[in-house]
Amino acid sequence: MLTKTTFKRLALCSVLSGLLSVSSLAHAAKEIKAAFNQSDKHPQYLALKELGDKLAQQTGGRYQLNIFPNELLGDQRAALELVQNGAVQMAVVANPLAENYDKTFTVIGLPYIYSGPAHQEKVFTSGVLDPLFASTSRFGFTVLTAYTAGARSMYTKAGPVNTPADMKGKKIRVMQSDTMLKMLTCMGGTGVPMSQSEVYTAIQQGVLDGAENNEITYADLKQYEVAPYFSATRHLMVPDLVVVSTDFLESMSKQDQETLRKLAKESTLTEFRLWAEQIEQAKKVAEEKGAKFNEVNIQPFQENCKGLQTELVKTPEQKALYEKVVALQ
Repeated sequence: MLTKTTFKRLALCSVLSGLLSVSSLAHAAKEIKAAFNQSDKHPQYLALKELGDKLAQQTGGRYQLNIFPNELLGDQRAALELVQNGAVQMAVVANPLAENYDKTFTVIGLPYIYSGPAHQEKVFTSGVLDPLFASTSRFGFTVLTAYTAGARSMYTKAGPVNTPADMKGKKIRVMQSDTMLKMLTCMGGTGVPMSQSEVYTAIQQGVLDGAENNEITYADLKQYEVAPYFSATRHLMVPDLVVVSTDFLESMSKQDQETLRKLAKESTLTEFRLWAEQIEQAKKVAEEKGAKFNEVNIQPFQENCKGLQTELVKTPEQKALYEKVVALQ
């Protein structure tokens, strides 16, 4: 028969045993450091965090994902190098960085390759990109999935853009990129490379007629104050890529690898949903300040830019992928 003292001792041993088990589990968890260049409020951060929570849960706590936002581990180029040498296990990087290793990635960042967000989401989740994403493993990193970075559209000072004719004579700020300059030309306007920090004043003073970016940036930088007409041309939808160190990936058991890959693909759906929600919030903020949003028939712009797509799609691999992506429209 157990005495009260014996019972208490057994109960205490049970509690201590449980704490030791939890401590051992925490100690055994492998840390996955993830480099991220935006804030912890960004849709991509939130999607990645959810991925990490599910990974810990579904692997019995064997992995703990710690995300370092705001370029705490360096900019995207530096982060990719850290992933390659295994110092950092994961990162979110812009598609053009992967183009430096395999030009086939150019296809999924082409102007007007996507008819809209729904088409891009379908491409990212269909599996059509899996062979491309696996191809970088020889460079020390593997692409797990792609996230949307939104659609870049035109916003202008004098009036909305509905057709290529509306772009005639308009000077539009673009990133420093030959492709972007050519894209503005095929859309009917003139591209002006300029730092983002100069755009507001340049539009205000008439140096520029407008700029192009996504709704979130448009609202965050208050550019609706100087360019109140936001026209949804959706001319460019450059993906961001979730990359993992190949060495780290191969150090995982096959089952854990499959779990990570599955959760990464699922996180893409989450990220698209969160991005759409934040776009609606951004539009609401801008509209309350007087911005006017208009939908655009993008077909004439697409037709005008087909020559640029042909110019950029050169290799057999690029052409094959281009056809697969277009077929999903």
